[in-house]
Amino acid sequence: MNNSHINSLHNELSNGQFQILVRTYSGLEEVLFREIAALGGAEPEKLNRAVSCKGDMGFVYKLNLSLRTAVKVLVPIKQFIFHDNNSFYDALFEIDWPAFFSHDKTIAFDSIVFSRFFDNSMFVSQLAKDAVADRFRKAGFPRPFVDARNPDVPLSVYIKENEATVYLDSSGNSLHQRGYKPEQVHAPLSEVMAAGILKLSGWSHHFPLIDPMCGSGTFSIEAAMLASNVPAGMFRKRFGFEHWKAYNSELVEQIFNGLMSRISETPFEIKASDRDAHAIAIAKRNAEAAQFVDEISFSVADFLKSSGPERKAFIFMNPPYGERLNPDDLAQLYNGIGTTLKHYYSGCEAWIFTAYPEAIKQIGLKPSAKIKLMNGPLECLLLRYELFAGKRTEFKKQN
Repeated sequence: MNNSHINSLHNELSNGQFQILVRTYSGLEEVLFREIAALGGAEPEKLNRAVSCKGDMGFVYKLNLSLRTAVKVLVPIKQFIFHDNNSFYDALFEIDWPAFFSHDKTIAFDSIVFSRFFDNSMFVSQLAKDAVADRFRKAGFPRPFVDARNPDVPLSVYIKENEATVYLDSSGNSLHQRGYKPEQVHAPLSEVMAAGILKLSGWSHHFPLIDPMCGSGTFSIEAAMLASNVPAGMFRKRFGFEHWKAYNSELVEQIFNGLMSRISETPFEIKASDRDAHAIAIAKRNAEAAQFVDEISFSVADFLKSSGPERKAFIFMNPPYGERLNPDDLAQLYNGIGTTLKHYYSGCEAWIFTAYPEAIKQIGLKPSAKIKLMNGPLECLLLRYELFAGKRTEFKKQN
């Protein structure tokens, strides 16, 4: 991306198409690819933990408001080669930052570094911030203040060896922060991961959904939003693009209203339970914030003492991880899960998301699918179990 492209990008952000990078979790690239293609993204391409596409500013708004499996929507504004600290600084200083946002906006850099030139991402962020501040001063403006926690204009730089790409972050806070969770339980499941698992499973509103270890209700609420076609960003109060000079509030309102008009009142059956009454209280408050408290059935119940539904249902579980239970308790829990599924949930389909590597052995059932996913720094498995009565060979003949 040369300097002439940088200069033209100022105008393209207001009127024209440009490159967009959408980040996600490892293992959800295909799901995100399908989401972006369905929204009309031009030239979508799967990358590592991301999907790239082309679109205009309206499409950036649409992606942020719509995508269920994205964490960030980024617009690359410069790619360059550097040889040392000085050439890196100079390349960032050359960008006409005042053309993108005003000096009274707070900024912060998120730096991802895989390079022998830099061994400290915080140093990279500091150097980049100095270049932006100095460019504003050269243009006759005060230096923008830094707000590392909640900046108006979050910026991002990705470095691989001596190649760097600088991005405007249109999302601001991660898109997993939907805005409907006033409260959370310990170690909550990410909304993006929950939505990704639902999409990977192929669940639809035609089948009952059972969320028997619901915690703060993420699976259930995301499923209700998916079934009703509620846009993922409906409840968010803030996006990074609102502080860009190219921001068009009327266009955002138009796109938002268009998405809202597609919300349906499709009937669905979702049952959320947890043996912890406090977790159920939190889940109910979250469902109320998402406007689904009356549509989701909540109860205090122990899954290991439950009985199954009368027809095929999808069960989604995110059992406790190792930091909450010792190995013996974990083994006992997963063994109990397997026994309960086998004896009481025949004809159903269970999806278990876990960071416990011994889960497969302890559950005692043969998974029909094992999908590797990353939940933050944790390497996890998504396990699919097709539950049936009798011998597996007989089940396969019938299906």
